[in-house]
Amino acid sequence: METAIRAEGLCKRFKDHQALNGIDLAVGTGTVLGLLGPNGAGKTTAVRVLSTLLEPDGGYAEVAGFDVVRQPFEVRRRIGLAGQYAAVDGLLTGRENLVLIGVLLHLGGRTARQRAEQLLERFDLTGAADRPARTYSGGMRRRLDLAACLVAAPSVLFLDEPTTGLDPVSRMSLWNAVRELVADGVTVLLTTQYLEEADFLADRIVVIDTGRVIAEGTPDELKRAVGPDRLEIRVMGRDAVGDALAALCADAAEAPTVDLERGIISLRLGEGMGGIAAAATALEKAGVSVADFAVRRPTLDDAFAELTGRKAG
Repeated sequence: METAIRAEGLCKRFKDHQALNGIDLAVGTGTVLGLLGPNGAGKTTAVRVLSTLLEPDGGYAEVAGFDVVRQPFEVRRRIGLAGQYAAVDGLLTGRENLVLIGVLLHLGGRTARQRAEQLLERFDLTGAADRPARTYSGGMRRRLDLAACLVAAPSVLFLDEPTTGLDPVSRMSLWNAVRELVADGVTVLLTTQYLEEADFLADRIVVIDTGRVIAEGTPDELKRAVGPDRLEIRVMGRDAVGDALAALCADAAEAPTVDLERGIISLRLGEGMGGIAAAATALEKAGVSVADFAVRRPTLDDAFAELTGRKAG
């Protein structure tokens, strides 16, 4: 797979704060990399360096095959950037915003208008195209902002917390738009505080903290690193907890844990369905009545908390 974004030993310091401390990144063409980390970890700084808004103090980075320090204009011709806040002119209509950007990019008036129409239709904004952008909802403004990033048809797109503050419906709409772009071959680097967003969109995830990469892998690899699946069993009545524990301990490789307040027993599962079937059979033989019986898989939230010692967002 070709690499659309590459960084090696990337460093950036602001006075007494080391924002980036030797970060390595590699993003394959036509894939999504989720860049996760707590506030102040260096995510936005990394995006600004890779999009040529900041010069690094050390290391090397290239985007779309061009050095971000020595060839910044070539990089800018091939990228789009959506920051944490929608950068649209509220006094202009949606159509005028897109046409203006096309003209500024020297597409020519006719081509700029054609491109604007294509993007308005793609992001379901045709009906609101001639309304001032200040009348748009938050989700519509974010879609217009993403459309604006695509006027020049970039091959690499940087999205810095693009769905912050959006309602769930608007967020899902934006997620689907990003997936369509990737299907068309666009490479995306995404920073986000919403771990379900990274889980939904990212092919690979890099977790950074204090300017360093502390983990990377696919979403499933990071989840598995936290631990195996667990079977959670809620029995009918507190008196049944002891009987359930005795039945489950007989064949369990690891002693179950119990939450007496909620009446929930948690049992580590191995590979396959055998552990689930064995637990169900043991409880039935012991005459234990079960109120709830569910497999709980580790989430990205679990992985994030394990890696950083903090919860996301």
